[in-house]
Amino acid sequence: MSPIRLGVVGYGKIAQDQHVPALRNDPSFELVAVATLGEPCPGVTHFGSLHELLEQAADIQALAFCTPPQGRYAQVREALLAGKHVLVEKPPCASLGEAMALVELAAEQGVTCLFAWHSRFAAGVESARAWLAGKRLQSVTVQWKEDVRKWHPGQQWIWQAGGLGVFDPGINALSIISHVLPEALFVTQASLRFPGNRQAPIAADLSMSDANGLQVSAAFDWDHGHDELWQIEVHCDEGCLRLTHGGAQLLIDDVPQTLETVGEYPLLYRHFARLIEAGNSDTDLQPLRLVADGFLLGERATVADFVD
Repeated sequence: MSPIRLGVVGYGKIAQDQHVPALRNDPSFELVAVATLGEPCPGVTHFGSLHELLEQAADIQALAFCTPPQGRYAQVREALLAGKHVLVEKPPCASLGEAMALVELAAEQGVTCLFAWHSRFAAGVESARAWLAGKRLQSVTVQWKEDVRKWHPGQQWIWQAGGLGVFDPGINALSIISHVLPEALFVTQASLRFPGNRQAPIAADLSMSDANGLQVSAAFDWDHGHDELWQIEVHCDEGCLRLTHGGAQLLIDDVPQTLETVGEYPLLYRHFARLIEAGNSDTDLQPLRLVADGFLLGERATVADFVD
């Protein structure tokens, strides 16, 4: 089978750090073009816009979208209408309604659409899901704390409406718990803290539960310092499971588990290739729904101005 000819739309930090290296090491794909307003990707045909790419590189079969979520809906829609398979970096859109519309359009066009919840491909996540299956869960605690200055230096779109603020990393945790827990979660209470000079929250606390009354608490902080805390702890009758380092490490009753370490984005693209081959899509909306519900139910407080 010939490699899938793929183009990347947007060549910012996430594309440079994760997408392009993963693609260049995956024989299922051939990276042939990048559309970006910024610096070109070395060794790859450069286009100044998605429209230009679609006009001049019509033989491209798939596109990976690494642009900010604001304005992404129109871009992905254009690609779907052109008959291209699409991988959409998280969060897929600036609103739940836009993401829902893309799910419907991909089905109508008969092409593959993948919403890229990359943290679900962390080394410990599938093992955690398997271990939790059938167990009597008692409580879940999420702590997702990091420094925005380290992970998003100088990026302003994340602070604008639709950029999600602290939920840009926090949605990674939500993508994991919505995958490993057996029942759908619902936000019951939320507290959001907005810097006086920004349009998106810098910290948030969510309380969630499922239909069986499982209590899930999540604390998100974007001003935590350089020592990241990306941890999910699940207590059940049979013991305690802990995912640390963003899901890369798994402990059962404090005993580290042996895991295969391939990397989130290589596994993500492996999944994308299999979806294309099978003619399927993977467009789970649960992480974005939880964020949207957090904004709907959230009590808002203004905190000190954010300083880069």
